[in-house]
Amino acid sequence: MPKSRIRKKADFTPPPAKQATNIKLNNRSWVAPVMLALFAIGLVWIVVFYVTDGTMPIESIRNWNIVVGFGFIAAGFGVSTQWK
Repeated sequence: MPKSRIRKKADFTPPPAKQATNIKLNNRSWVAPVMLALFAIGLVWIVVFYVTDGTMPIESIRNWNIVVGFGFIAAGFGVSTQWK
């Protein structure tokens, strides 16, 4: 029976080292103040609506003032997703 040929395996050569890339971090210093401001505006909007029995901040939209206040708070949560 004929003997099979032995194949020599190539020596392992490691892949070339990767160059360290600079990670560009965006300046997100605006996120926290804007987020807190939106939370505060929403909270103040709702509190003013309840304290003034609906005559302020905008009397013509009546109970939709609550939705506006919660809209500011929701926008604050939306901005908070940008925080790193």
